[in-house]
Amino acid sequence: MRIIAGTLKGRRLNPPDNLPVRPTTDMARESLFNILNNYVDYEECAVMDLFAGTGAVSFEFISRGVRELTAIEINNQCTDFIKATAQRLNVSNIHVVRADVFDLLKRAYKKFDIVFADPPYSHEGLSTLPDLVFEKQVLTEDGIFILEHPREYSFEEHPHFWQHRAYGKVNFTFFANKLDEE
Repeated sequence: MRIIAGTLKGRRLNPPDNLPVRPTTDMARESLFNILNNYVDYEECAVMDLFAGTGAVSFEFISRGVRELTAIEINNQCTDFIKATAQRLNVSNIHVVRADVFDLLKRAYKKFDIVFADPPYSHEGLSTLPDLVFEKQVLTEDGIFILEHPREYSFEEHPHFWQHRAYGKVNFTFFANKLDEE
């Protein structure tokens, strides 16, 4: 796994084999950020990465210059790996929180410009994440919520649905508070 672009471009993330994760592929991450590049001024963004796993998406955002990043992960091995990687890469604008995503969202008090979620595909709460994010108002007015999910899910009828993209087995659905009227 490598960081695709930005100040950390080419740096490798070498997670231990025993981490219980399914990292977003390099190709899917590159495609995701190619989309975001058209809509986002990274330097102005506060980002929350839910189910952060290896931190690959978090470090991709950081490499592109986000102001701050909060990585949420329940697995202690994963949070330890993200913290160690941040130290190795000399990254100081990441805040790693070991917590259950659903519990954290229910008591969230801060707003983010981008919220990215890559839950385990078999997680029973996956389909409820968009509603929870918007009910708890964790996005800024112009914020974007991105959910990675398997192809079995469709969120096109969700009131905040913006767009959907598929890259092999990886699907990204984008949601927004303000939808383009174009």
